Amino acid sequence: MAAIRILTGSVYGGALQTAKTIKETLEPEGHQVSVLESPSLDDITTNNDALLVCTSTTGQGELPPNLLPFYVDLKEQLPQQPGRPFGIIVLGDSSYGDTYCGAGDLMEEALYETCARKVGETLKIDALETLEPEAEAVEWASQWAKEL
Repeated sequence: MAAIRILTGSVYGGALQTAKTIKETLEPEGHQVSVLESPSLDDITTNNDALLVCTSTTGQGELPPNLLPFYVDLKEQLPQQPGRPFGIIVLGDSSYGDTYCGAGDLMEEALYETCARKVGETLKIDALETLEPEAEAVEWASQWAKEL
């Protein structure tokens, strides 16, 4: 089974709760899961664990404040992660139009620049359609982990 680090970006706690629920689901399946509430580059440069970004989107498609420093460091330093598997779960509100789930797009682009390898499609959870994002995310994450 896989070692997975969940990098969370959360303002009001929805993405963090979703990440914790994913951890509770994946660990009994045999995975070793860490939820990182304020990730730093050291959290990814000192290991080869699979990465799962679980973030909400703020403002006009931006990253939450707790994930932004990680993103900035990732973009500036570009620590190469060739072949490292990653996945993206992003919470957003489709009424924002073009910036809907923009935080996920930012993280995906940054991870691609490090030569990481995306596993599966991005899961976009729309707040207008889903009241409990963790329910939708758990099913997706369980399938994603099988593809690692």
